[in-house]
Amino acid sequence: MHIKTIGIVSPGDMGQAVAIRLKECGFKVLAALEGRSARTKALAQQAGLEDCKSLHNLAARCDLILSIIDPGAALDTARAAAATIATISKPDKPTYADCNALSPQTKLEMELMFQAAGASFIDVGIIGPPPRGSGNVRLYASGPEANVLDAIRHEKLVLRIVSNRVGDAAAVKMCYGAVTKGMIALGTELMVAAQRLGVADALDAELQESQGAIRDWLLNSIPSMPPKAYRWVPETREIAATFEHTGLTPRMMLGAAGMYEFIAATPLGKESPEAARAEKRTGKAVVSALANSGR
Repeated sequence: MHIKTIGIVSPGDMGQAVAIRLKECGFKVLAALEGRSARTKALAQQAGLEDCKSLHNLAARCDLILSIIDPGAALDTARAAAATIATISKPDKPTYADCNALSPQTKLEMELMFQAAGASFIDVGIIGPPPRGSGNVRLYASGPEANVLDAIRHEKLVLRIVSNRVGDAAAVKMCYGAVTKGMIALGTELMVAAQRLGVADALDAELQESQGAIRDWLLNSIPSMPPKAYRWVPETREIAATFEHTGLTPRMMLGAAGMYEFIAATPLGKESPEAARAEKRTGKAVVSALANSGR
């Protein structure tokens, strides 16, 4: 498959950064901004993306569509895309790559939708921060058509093909996400609890002495988390469903989802990632703000 034009659904914090890297590779990158927020439209404009308005126009003009959105909206978006692609008469229908944090079961459900629409489907899991500056992301891909993504290799977009089976990339993402999202949820909760109990300084001293690496990792990870908490709610629920499907308990990750629901409802949780980065808050400042929220 020869890829010239790529569609991004949608150019948010991660999608915009990926789109910029794809443009550096020489691809024409489009976005369907009809009905999108002013923030998303601004991010697309900053990246120099062409707005083709509707999802139908995106599917008609692109060789490859990358879905990089809120996991809670990913399944409905896939349904809409599959229905749209089914109506396209051109011989080479676009390949649809779902890059969202979803369970293997959900990815398999998507695969059936695109098979029915006569299109190829690739399961992708993104690990790492938005590829801006010196940062890069790992794109774990699986499915019979996963090698299509060989065309978009970039030093900041590291492609790792897991297998030819849809669901395997999702499984890697779910298990890895349980480490990051699970630990950040637990670490934030225990620090907020210590703040409310009046023992934050004593706990911090103990963590520095006996768990220094974990403490530092948590305090470095927490500042960027609140604006993403609303997206981490469906992600941690998908992780819980993944674990339950294997016969393990979903309860730990459902607890993490509950913590992110709380954070998403706070003033910090309602900020945009750009606004949060501009504030340059420390981990301790974020914990203190969360401790004073919802009381």
